[in-house]
Amino acid sequence: LSAPAELYTGNLAKAKRITALNADALKNVRFGASEQFTFAGWNGETVHAWMVKPADFDAKKQYPVAFLIHGGPQGSFGNQFHYRWNPQTYAGQGFVSIMVDFHGSTGYGQAFTDSISTDWGGKPLEDLKKGLAAAQARYPFIDRTRSCALGGSYGGYMTNWIAGAWPDGFKCLVTHAGIFDKRFMAYSTEELWFSEWENGGTPWQQTDTIEKDNPVNLIEQWRTPMLVIHGMKDFRVPFEQGISAFTTLQRKGIDSQFLWYADENHWILKPKNSIQWHNAVNSWLHKHLDQ
Repeated sequence: LSAPAELYTGNLAKAKRITALNADALKNVRFGASEQFTFAGWNGETVHAWMVKPADFDAKKQYPVAFLIHGGPQGSFGNQFHYRWNPQTYAGQGFVSIMVDFHGSTGYGQAFTDSISTDWGGKPLEDLKKGLAAAQARYPFIDRTRSCALGGSYGGYMTNWIAGAWPDGFKCLVTHAGIFDKRFMAYSTEELWFSEWENGGTPWQQTDTIEKDNPVNLIEQWRTPMLVIHGMKDFRVPFEQGISAFTTLQRKGIDSQFLWYADENHWILKPKNSIQWHNAVNSWLHKHLDQ
């Protein structure tokens, strides 16, 4: 979490770095210190999470929170330096990053990963709520009243679900490639096997499973400002899901923006697009979280 990739030689006991490819690019860059913590999540089971402090951290101050929700949902926020959803980009903006490896995450045993199939909106949301509360209790420099939830793919789904199921949880939201309607998703995604596996069958076989935690069913509760981002070449979570979320926000009169890319798919891969993405997301956070 503290540095981009370099080449090393050695073994598990001792490693020696043999490259400094990013030295010039990083000479004026400040990083935030990271720490892993655990808490009792769903059913009292241990859940892991990461906290990354802002750069130039001052223990006497309180900081707003970027609450990052990983995709998958069979994914993980580990001790790694990634070029998408990197908590250091928020640390550099003066935010505390909190990342919870909720039930469904990888790295904690297959049962932990499988536990949320057919329960996307249940156990993970409980873990996210308890994780943020645990972080608030553990770190006095967190200003919980200034927090924004952000996520892509499943994380975008969860952000849309939070908009209705936890409408008073955050001052703002960012949903990237997020599922707005699970039923439409089940009929239109190119990853049909995954949708049927997670829902326990086809959308006409598993109506109850799909509808019990379908974000579209809770739009009456939506009131939190939201930035919606989507790529037109996204066949995993089709582009219309983003349009639908934005249309809902606009028609309900909720503060919202829509950032879309004609040349991107499920991920933002082109460097100039990535810079624009980060500028837009950071601007949205500052708009709603700065005092």
